[in-house]
Amino acid sequence: MELRAELLKSVWYAFTALDAEKSGKVSKSQLKVLSHNLYTVLGIPHDPVALEEHFKDDDDGPVSSQGYMPYLNKYILDKVEEGAFVKERFDELCWTLTAKKNYKPDRNGNSVVSHEDAFKLWCLFNFLSEDKYPLVMVPDEVEYLLKKICASMSIELNSGELDDYFSQETQQQSGLTVWQFLDLLNSGRFLRSIEREAISMAIEEVYQEIIVDVLKQGYLWKKGHLRRNWSERWFTLKPSDLSYYMSEERKEKRGSISLDRNACVEILPDKDGKRCMFCVKTASRTYEMSASDTKQRQEWTLAIQMAIRLQAEGKKSLHKDLKQKRREQREQREQKKAAKEEEMQRLKQLQEEKERKLQELELLKEAQRQAELLLQEEEQRRQQQHEEMQRMLEIQLQEAEQARASMQAEMVLKEAEAKQQRKRIRELEEMQQRLQGALEQEIKARQDEEALRSEQARLLAEEEEKLKQLMKLKEEQEEYIIKAQHEKLVLKQEMENKSKFLEEAQQQLEEVRFNRERMDQDVMLAQRKLQQASTNVKHWNVQMNRLMHPIAPGEKRTVVSGRFPGFNPVLLSRRESSLKLKQNLEKKQSVAMMDDSKENINGEKLVQMSEKENNSSENV
Repeated sequence: MELRAELLKSVWYAFTALDAEKSGKVSKSQLKVLSHNLYTVLGIPHDPVALEEHFKDDDDGPVSSQGYMPYLNKYILDKVEEGAFVKERFDELCWTLTAKKNYKPDRNGNSVVSHEDAFKLWCLFNFLSEDKYPLVMVPDEVEYLLKKICASMSIELNSGELDDYFSQETQQQSGLTVWQFLDLLNSGRFLRSIEREAISMAIEEVYQEIIVDVLKQGYLWKKGHLRRNWSERWFTLKPSDLSYYMSEERKEKRGSISLDRNACVEILPDKDGKRCMFCVKTASRTYEMSASDTKQRQEWTLAIQMAIRLQAEGKKSLHKDLKQKRREQREQREQKKAAKEEEMQRLKQLQEEKERKLQELELLKEAQRQAELLLQEEEQRRQQQHEEMQRMLEIQLQEAEQARASMQAEMVLKEAEAKQQRKRIRELEEMQQRLQGALEQEIKARQDEEALRSEQARLLAEEEEKLKQLMKLKEEQEEYIIKAQHEKLVLKQEMENKSKFLEEAQQQLEEVRFNRERMDQDVMLAQRKLQQASTNVKHWNVQMNRLMHPIAPGEKRTVVSGRFPGFNPVLLSRRESSLKLKQNLEKKQSVAMMDDSKENINGEKLVQMSEKENNSSENV
């Protein structure tokens, strides 16, 4: 439905452009050409017979927009498939038809907006205009669009001047047509001293953002998936995907990252010589990217998160959602304004009611004045009656005075009786006062008694509470004593175990020392045996040398310088040196064996070993 409404806006401009006489009707031949072009740009198979059949009963005259709408809906718009055509080409067709007739830029070339930028502003106008014909853009949307354009140029829109413009043009307070909007921009009233190139770039940026749904675009460094090298790419973010190209001309697309509700964006630490890094994680792959600075990274991450949120909420366009929200806010403001006007009307009615009641009050006051006059007359009449009655009362008073004189005598008698009664009353009052004092003393005594009892009860309660606390402290003390005794027993047991262990260790140490002394004795005994064995070896060597040279018959023994016959001093010195080396080696081995196994030394094995060594030396 949204696509159909957008297409109808553009078609409405094309239809009104063909209505040269502004009669609301267009000739059938022009509608055929228009329909043929619509078939072409929307990618729908041509059906030239359908138009003839649809208007076969209206061959004599042109066709109105109400007559063309059923054909447009049935044979064209109902067959349109989203994504099967390029909407920009469709808009260019309708713009070309309507701009020839309605758009009139400055012939001297002093227009602020170029023809191409005017087309983009026309598309933006159609997007932001109300869904009512003829199409107008309300002042709030005009201000929104101008602010977006100024923000792209990093300047601030003068809202006061725009309000003055709408207040001066009373006919335009309900909204501007697209041609009035373009004339307003071309007048340079809000874009003074700004170059056309800057304005063109700002319009392009706003067009890309609102019409093409580009949330953000710019250069980023991207890490490759296979070669793992870094390359600078031009990225374009839309609610459905993040595409990247070789350059900002977007002629060579290098890839696209599909965004869904499962995708996410994360900040990464600096590495590989790159800073301000972040990544986009999808279900199939993680894309690493690097921005130029921290601000750009934050803007990219926020924009990607917004795209993912739109996908999760099932929304295809951010600005369509924002436009709907602004429209709802305007409706709410209109409702509040209507409610305020209704309230003012009600207050006006209340004011009229108040004035009416004031008039009634004046009438009541007049009636009151008349009533007061009547009351004065009535008062005079009553005063006359009072004077008449006063005269009658004076007569009666004289009669009463006479009666009073007669009664005074009786009053004297009554006074005497009254004195006696007053005396009796005084006595009774004194008695009552004494009784009252006694009663008050008794009441006070009882109150004191009650206070003492309550104090006694409070002291007993406090004593009982303190006794409970004391018992509790006693129980805690007993538990602490039991616990301390238990800990003491445990510590005592541990000390006994440690002392026992220490005694066993000392005993083992004594045994080790004893075994060491015993082993030292065995070693000394073995050394003596080795020395004796070496002596025996020397002796037997001498004897063997003698036996090696038997005396021949008639041979004389020659004694040279006291030596034995057959004695070789060099051979003997060699044997003695080898024997000493062997003894030293055996001593070192025995000492090493003693150091490695001090705890498990067995004296008998060492003696056996030394005996074996002695036997082997004797054998040698």
